[in-house]
Amino acid sequence: MKIVELQVNGNKHRVEVDDEQSLLSVLRDDLDLTGTKYGCGEGQCGACTVLLDGQPTRSCRMPAVNVGSKPITTIEDLEQNGRLHPLQQAFLDHGAMQCGYCISGMLMSGAGLLKKNPQPTEAEILRAMEGNICRCGTYPRIVAAIKQAASGRVAQKGGGK
Repeated sequence: MKIVELQVNGNKHRVEVDDEQSLLSVLRDDLDLTGTKYGCGEGQCGACTVLLDGQPTRSCRMPAVNVGSKPITTIEDLEQNGRLHPLQQAFLDHGAMQCGYCISGMLMSGAGLLKKNPQPTEAEILRAMEGNICRCGTYPRIVAAIKQAASGRVAQKGGGK
């Protein structure tokens, strides 16, 4: 076991981990940040996506001991001062959530894209979202929501449905 210091959502946390313990496990079990979901455990579905130093990262495959001092952002940190992140609002506006299980990973991948490229093309959105699986099939709504967040506009009631 090792003591590591993680910077999560702007706060430092000292946690005891073993060499194989995933970042996902530390976030959920040790820090009680349960918005990040366990899906496949193999880094293929995207449900566990967090931002590691601004880059979308599959936390189920990332050993916590390898994170170092890189800042980690989870879904719990997207909302700021009681206001939804524009991407969260756009997902609501477009009805992009059905069961909701994939949504935290989708939002984190989308937020990572918009941080790196605030005006992505549809092709860039599709490429950035590869590997984020939605079993409910709301992909067109997800893409529309990311486009809306990039444009800075608010959808009209019922828009995108």
